[in-house]
Amino acid sequence: MIKTTWTKGEVKAIYDTPLLELIYRAATIHREFNDTGEVQVCTLLSIKTGGCSEDCAYCPQAARYNTGVNVQALMKKEEVLAYAQKAKEAGSTRFCMGAAWREVRDNRDFDRVLDMVKGVNAMGMEVCCTLGMLTEDQAHKLANAGLYAYNHNLDTSSEYYGEIISTRTYDDRLQTLDNVRKAGVSVCCGGIVGLGETHEDRIHMLHTLATMPEHPESVPVNALVPVAGTPLAHNDKVNVWDMVRMIATARILMPRAMVRLSAGRTSMSVSDQALCFMAGANSIFAGDKLLTTPNPTFDEDMAMFDMLGLKPREAFKAEAAAHHHHHDTMAATTI
Repeated sequence: MIKTTWTKGEVKAIYDTPLLELIYRAATIHREFNDTGEVQVCTLLSIKTGGCSEDCAYCPQAARYNTGVNVQALMKKEEVLAYAQKAKEAGSTRFCMGAAWREVRDNRDFDRVLDMVKGVNAMGMEVCCTLGMLTEDQAHKLANAGLYAYNHNLDTSSEYYGEIISTRTYDDRLQTLDNVRKAGVSVCCGGIVGLGETHEDRIHMLHTLATMPEHPESVPVNALVPVAGTPLAHNDKVNVWDMVRMIATARILMPRAMVRLSAGRTSMSVSDQALCFMAGANSIFAGDKLLTTPNPTFDEDMAMFDMLGLKPREAFKAEAAAHHHHHDTMAATTI
């Protein structure tokens, strides 16, 4: 049963379940709602890097921190499509383009992004963008260009958010997600573990995600990658069990969502990652870089898939299933 009326108490009770029991429960629900043998492979490309006016404390792309990330102008469409082609050949079915913008502006750069979306969509990949805040009108423009999903993370709980970001509000985030939904675009929304938040904050963030009118189709769970020059440079490494606990709780709360094991995978062993897959993760980022932080290579990931008996999920699978179901019901009604 898909439920959007969870209480904070219910979420806390799940999150606090003894770990092995929690993994078992999550694995059971995962098996009930998803094909446990398949994992969605996504690739994330930074199409416009650095020089952002926001002050997100974890981010190497904020202009105010000196992190050695060079500001780069928006990439050319040809370069982006060549990158997408390479990702597709390596087994990715979702291609996400990230621009270090505070918000989308209606200018030539946005027109170029719309063009990129059309191009990648024409290659038969699910296209995702993460471009900061956007209006309903801009969301519709992206949808018309063929955008499949839009990523805009909550990062953390509404209570802790102000400690991490002061240049925009939590409500700004929720408004953007609302605009994405209204345009009929799939929502990709999760958060980051290891920002200095408490377990309570993690529980509250999961509660916010699981009580949206519709669950996000994709929920990235990121482990902070501390970057020199950012305020969080000296934060402790996230304990793998905290990642497993987050993923398992997300899986139980949002049975049908793709739960993505995102940033921080480089420091996880294959057995760490296997536990995450068992606990309900069914999506990863592949490719050697996540925007500006390191990531395992395609080859390493394919070797891991091979060992664990996992296969990449095909593109547009949800649509195919809905379409197939629609035809079955059509056939049933015409007899």
